[in-house]
Amino acid sequence: MTESIFQAVPIDRVKEYWDRRPCNIRHSLQPVGSRLYFDEVEARKYFVESHIPRFAEFERWHGKEVLEIGCGIGTDTISFARRGARVTAVDLSEKSLEVARQRAIVYGLESQVQFYSVNAEELARFVPVKPYDLIYSFGVIHHTPLPGQVLEQLRQYARPGTILKIMVYHRYSWKVGSILMTAGKGRFWKLQELIARDSEAQTGCPVTYTYTRRQASELLKQHGFRARHVNVEHIFPYHVPDYVQYRYIKEPHFRWMPAPLFRSLEKQFGWHLCITAEA
Repeated sequence: MTESIFQAVPIDRVKEYWDRRPCNIRHSLQPVGSRLYFDEVEARKYFVESHIPRFAEFERWHGKEVLEIGCGIGTDTISFARRGARVTAVDLSEKSLEVARQRAIVYGLESQVQFYSVNAEELARFVPVKPYDLIYSFGVIHHTPLPGQVLEQLRQYARPGTILKIMVYHRYSWKVGSILMTAGKGRFWKLQELIARDSEAQTGCPVTYTYTRRQASELLKQHGFRARHVNVEHIFPYHVPDYVQYRYIKEPHFRWMPAPLFRSLEKQFGWHLCITAEA
């Protein structure tokens, strides 16, 4: 996957986008920053994306050092800390970090998490370099202009045995096909622009790369990581107008689909390319 498509996008545009609406910020109607708000955000996130706990293996990292790239509002961050991990969490978005810091305070876990406001393409300039047991980044590096540069930075925080777990978006996915055939009206020559525009809840994301299994594995290999497990997960089955009103009503074409068939479809055409790799 060439990075030439988005490499000229200013990082400030990416920051402004995520500051305007941090990821998952509207997963609850409760007052932002309250315990009930955070509980509801977590429940909604892991209900819709139930593969995350399986992929992250939160309990596995008890007593370990975890570096999280792109912590957002801190849902996974606190899931690691709650299970006894010591977490260094970084994000480009100041607005996201404000909420994440409050989350750590609410759960009494602020002593286990250290937050940094950082562009991950320049990580080593701001975050002290040391080896970590786990480097974790879920749905993040495909939104930066130079994903390869982020991986180059991450290599400095890895030693033999360090595990890297990342999720990037899958090129051959149900969502990409849907974007192409609906909003894109079949304009395959504009596919990358269309994906970026419609990849998130808030339209107009300035950078969104997608990868095939092979492309993602090769990108990791170029920067000193070897993919051990590559899984495809997650087709969003819910009717969006109902979902944003906190009603979980599936689209008609998924409503009567047998669960094993839907799961098989996810394994082939899911939106989340979940990769576990080693340094």
